[in-house]
Amino acid sequence: MRRFIADIGPAAALAMESCVHCGRCAEACQFYVQTNDPRYTPIHKIAPLKQAYERELGPFAFVYRLFGLAPQVTAKELESWQALIYDSCNMCGRCSLICPMAIDIADLVERARHGLFEAGLVPADYLGALAEKEQATGSPYGLTQAQFRDMLHDIGLKHGVVMHVDEAKADIIPTVSSIDLKMFPASMAAIARILNHMGVSWTFRTDGFDADNAALTAGDRAGQRKITLGIIRAALACGARTVVMPECGHAFTEMRWEAANSFGQALPFRVVQITELLAEGLSDGRIRVNPGVGERATYHDACQLSRRGGASAAPRLILRALGVDLREMGDAGDANWCCGGGGGVALVKRAQPLRDLAFQIKRRQVEATGAGTVYTSCSGCRQTLEHGGKTANWTSTVASLLERVADTLAHNQKD
Repeated sequence: MRRFIADIGPAAALAMESCVHCGRCAEACQFYVQTNDPRYTPIHKIAPLKQAYERELGPFAFVYRLFGLAPQVTAKELESWQALIYDSCNMCGRCSLICPMAIDIADLVERARHGLFEAGLVPADYLGALAEKEQATGSPYGLTQAQFRDMLHDIGLKHGVVMHVDEAKADIIPTVSSIDLKMFPASMAAIARILNHMGVSWTFRTDGFDADNAALTAGDRAGQRKITLGIIRAALACGARTVVMPECGHAFTEMRWEAANSFGQALPFRVVQITELLAEGLSDGRIRVNPGVGERATYHDACQLSRRGGASAAPRLILRALGVDLREMGDAGDANWCCGGGGGVALVKRAQPLRDLAFQIKRRQVEATGAGTVYTSCSGCRQTLEHGGKTANWTSTVASLLERVADTLAHNQKD
């Protein structure tokens, strides 16, 4: 209850009072659309938060308590809500976008997760375990600084690229996603190759490298702050002017929009997502590529990068520079449908049947384009799309936009 109350500031209170119960958010949620189950209506998912507000902070709180109209939220009640908050919400923000009262329901779900975390109700399998490991070690997989340094060395040798690590001064530091560390290590070679090609001063930092921030999706505010401050300190230590976020939606959300709150002041460097950096480099000539001819592809917008991050234009500029015949999906860009695994849902084992059902929207959209390749700029989305594609027997290939750019660099510059 204390955590719920602590998270209900003026903006959340206004949201609670503003809902007119129009139901439009329901049609924006893939879990509701695919099941027609009223439990999955987005505004219903935050019922415990609203109950706490009405009982403790609302203008008629005294009346609600006196007549028992809003009983105190109990741990048992939260247990029954856990699956709704963690299994059936990607915090994708599609409901927030469509709400006529401008209620950021995704933000309210994040606040509700803080309360569930404090009550010890984070799903233990994967999500909870990774968040706990991250809190203890700074990495969801417990990777030490020495291990990360060795990994970068091995990746550099394997891919034939110079890796800059722990240099005392650098203008740019790229961060990585834990998913890339485990599943897509070639992405780290790709960013190194591109930064070398651009001729900029850069370095990986082992004292603040993992930006995935499992704590954010678990609802662990202290863990979230710890990871964020680690990256900020690493950037300050080498005087970085730009911190580049990896192909990870929630990493971008945290560092771009929430990190200054953890730091207590405006960040002394700019934060860009990797697609934004690539688009900048292609626009000003620092990145030159050998474009292909008419590759038929589509692009999946990661929710935290497009709708909630404002980076919808950058990947399309990149795809044009690559000569791709872009076949847009329905509701592309800011109105995109989530891959189904965002917001930590992919890390909740019991949620897989519901996640697979939600994925059918994306499956239909991809298949309607007839594209041979599905590009994305989020490794979490890439993982979910690959899993869904195997289940659907796709002939389409899921690929990283970052790695595609690295593979097509023009070699008339030093790389």
